[in-house]
Amino acid sequence: MLVLANPIGTTMEVWDAQLPVLRRRFRLLRFNARGHGGSAAPPGPYSLAELGTDVLGLLNSSGITSAAFCGVSLGGMTGLWLAANAPDRISSLVVCCTAITPMPSRQSWLERAALVRAEGTKAISDATPARWFTPAFIAREPAAVASVVNQLVHCDPDGYAGCAEAIADMDLRPVLSAVKAPTLVVSGEQDPAAPPWQGALTARGIPGAQLRVIRGTSHLAHYETPGPVTDAITRHLAS
Repeated sequence: MLVLANPIGTTMEVWDAQLPVLRRRFRLLRFNARGHGGSAAPPGPYSLAELGTDVLGLLNSSGITSAAFCGVSLGGMTGLWLAANAPDRISSLVVCCTAITPMPSRQSWLERAALVRAEGTKAISDATPARWFTPAFIAREPAAVASVVNQLVHCDPDGYAGCAEAIADMDLRPVLSAVKAPTLVVSGEQDPAAPPWQGALTARGIPGAQLRVIRGTSHLAHYETPGPVTDAITRHLAS
């Protein structure tokens, strides 16, 4: 079993490019975080512990005792929390384009949460593509970019803001050494939201972890360059 966890502001459809390959090797479990893709949005703020506990509840209700876990951005943060706090439930871990402290700052995430609560996710949609994709991809694949931005625009404002506040208050550095699952850290070479140096810090803090930097891609590396990222995921999980 492989659990796929999404970046903030996106739905499980953001993994569609990976499905043909991953389904040949694994049973897959995808889910939408609070307030994303029609999931309920309880009052925030949230914490990574609450988001991780949501996943444990999903595993329990599905009768899954342990699973491999692959998460991007917020999904990766959730995976790290799970691997450190429920190590018997995570058999292998892939952390993609994930910061372990708020980037660029805690205050920036709190301000973004406040803006979304006041004006909705549309208020941040114009600025988002530059954080998620390289300029070349934005120019080359406008429909693909628009599809992901549409997921953001339809995200429940309370759900997005609550997840943003979870990011604002997280610091995963102290728990990295508690991660026992075999771990691959994937970074996008041109990612401004979780730069490769953050990936290097993550890999350095987890015993035995490996780092893979994907060239020519940004924060949603699995979406922008699905081939290299999917290959890295399958090689790690196979090993």
